[in-house]
Amino acid sequence: MDQQQPDLVVGVDFGMTCTGVSYANLSIGSESVKWIQKWPGRSQANENKVPTIVVYPSHEHKPSSWGFLSETAAEQNADDKDYKDWFKTFLDPHRLKQKQLDDPNYCPKDVQEVEQWYEDYLRLLYKHIEFKLSPELAGRPWHNARVEFVFSVPTTWAPSVVERYRSIVERAGFAQCRTHSLTIGLTEAEAAAVHTSLEAPGIFREKDILLVCDAGGGTTDLSVLGVSETQSNTIALQQLDVVFGATVGSAAIDYDFEALVRSRLETAHLTSRLPMAPEEIAWEMMKSRDFQNTKCEHGGPDDAPVFSVGVPRLDTAYTDSTVGIGYGEMSFKREDLRSLFDKQIQKLIGLVDAQLQNMQRKCPGQQVNHLILSGGLGHSAYVQDRLRAQYMSGGRHPNATNVQVRIAPDPQLAVCKGLVGDRVKRLKHGKAILRWRCCRASYGTICKELYDKANPDHVGRATVRDPMNGKVYVTQSVAWFIRKGKPVSSDEPLTHSFHRKISPGDPRRAFPTSIVESHADEDFLPHHLNQDSHVVCEIESDLTSADESKFKERNRRFWNFGKHYYRVDYDIKVIIGPADIRFELWFNGQKLSRDQPIKVEWVSAPAPGPVLLSELDQGGVLSPQSSPMKSENGPVGSNNISQPNSPQQLP
Repeated sequence: MDQQQPDLVVGVDFGMTCTGVSYANLSIGSESVKWIQKWPGRSQANENKVPTIVVYPSHEHKPSSWGFLSETAAEQNADDKDYKDWFKTFLDPHRLKQKQLDDPNYCPKDVQEVEQWYEDYLRLLYKHIEFKLSPELAGRPWHNARVEFVFSVPTTWAPSVVERYRSIVERAGFAQCRTHSLTIGLTEAEAAAVHTSLEAPGIFREKDILLVCDAGGGTTDLSVLGVSETQSNTIALQQLDVVFGATVGSAAIDYDFEALVRSRLETAHLTSRLPMAPEEIAWEMMKSRDFQNTKCEHGGPDDAPVFSVGVPRLDTAYTDSTVGIGYGEMSFKREDLRSLFDKQIQKLIGLVDAQLQNMQRKCPGQQVNHLILSGGLGHSAYVQDRLRAQYMSGGRHPNATNVQVRIAPDPQLAVCKGLVGDRVKRLKHGKAILRWRCCRASYGTICKELYDKANPDHVGRATVRDPMNGKVYVTQSVAWFIRKGKPVSSDEPLTHSFHRKISPGDPRRAFPTSIVESHADEDFLPHHLNQDSHVVCEIESDLTSADESKFKERNRRFWNFGKHYYRVDYDIKVIIGPADIRFELWFNGQKLSRDQPIKVEWVSAPAPGPVLLSELDQGGVLSPQSSPMKSENGPVGSNNISQPNSPQQLP
């Protein structure tokens, strides 16, 4: 490994109901992936994850407890405390807006409030990570050790939401030390696939196709991957389709159980007054160990035909057989809970069916060999049995006639362990396990192209005359450097060449570039900015530190026609992450952005429509070598965006 390898790699899976933290202590020469099992409030027991809960005293902004410390009766039931949980998905403004419409009385008032809950929880989590892991470092104090923090994200998050999350994590204290770093790693489904490939590489063969289903507390993420290599007991994966997710998870079972209990309690309350409001009792019963343990055991060998959940502060003499209350408990049949599971399982099956159908259209004749389940809901024995019965019998899908339903090792820890395992393998071998990935949208830059009266796309378009060379250009064109559904390399960036013209004496050295996004299928990508595309962010290329002697001088002789100017040629390298895009500025073979990425200002954008997967090009993949944006002569390709003999011309 590199001499500058980190001392410690820490993976964080921030979940809807629980959060997991794994790590590899490279400072002692160990590559094994471990995880934190001791948490405040559970010091005498091993717990794989910590609840994603934070509690505030009423009208105060500093939390009084978090995690397991929030599960005491004093924190849960106090009238002067605000209990915050299940807030993960509300970081997405579109999800929050929908919740505000559906349930305005029980949701955050705005995204800023959600950000505060995130930040407070993550700050307390960071302090515990430091407390638990700093003693394990060999020879370095925590603030001087090289620590890499890697975070997963849901597939449903747009790049702007990922950037908001990254900013919150930084404010919470991660990477606050000079030698610490923070990265957004894999999406949750990708991390689960990587973990499975690392823990059980022997079950996969080259060219196998994996459909990974990470069904957690709040969301379910799906990813289709192909096994491209099987060497030295380690496999390499290639993403075959865009990843996508939906709000399907175990938290919805809790919501529905709470609604069922509340309905019964309201009926009982009309007959004989209860000691508390029905909605408060229902919430406590849903949170109780009685129900949570029964939910986790559903479908297992100890699953009983009838179960009971205690009714808080109810006299044991209270009886109402019409709603199943007796001796201070409410009784339920197994079928009551099963119906709640079945509601989510039907949604889960719908997602898997849609993915298999899309793969059949994209890759006819290819078989999906493995359906891999991970996450809290994926850990359920009942869910596993239902999916085996649904897909292992064959016949439902022509491309899944012999699919094997497999459970990821440590399904509840698969994501956080996959994050660390992937990073350790990349450090050791210089390559990621997931070598290629597909983008859920197309991305390009706004540019101008030389006007051609014979080009029908130029008819009626706005034009401008360049004062430097006198030529006429069409404005608001788009040069697409990432195309939806086409695999791009995880190991090498795409390189996009630009040039700018600067007048002598002009002090400006920072140039804005607009990044455009479109969810249209590849065949319908617009040639210019229109209703099918929108500006997703602005990046700023700051060439202040560039050596001006390397600029190319034009028209400096008195006999030259045209205005005297400098031409600045530079590159922007696009690094495609699992759920984000980063940009690096390069000039004259040197990286100018150094330790800081190019400044990116994300702008609001409409929510994407339903996922429509474009056809996968079997003949070739979009790589740094074959990308139309890589050419020394600039972006040239099917779009006819720019001149064949000049780099990208910016407006």
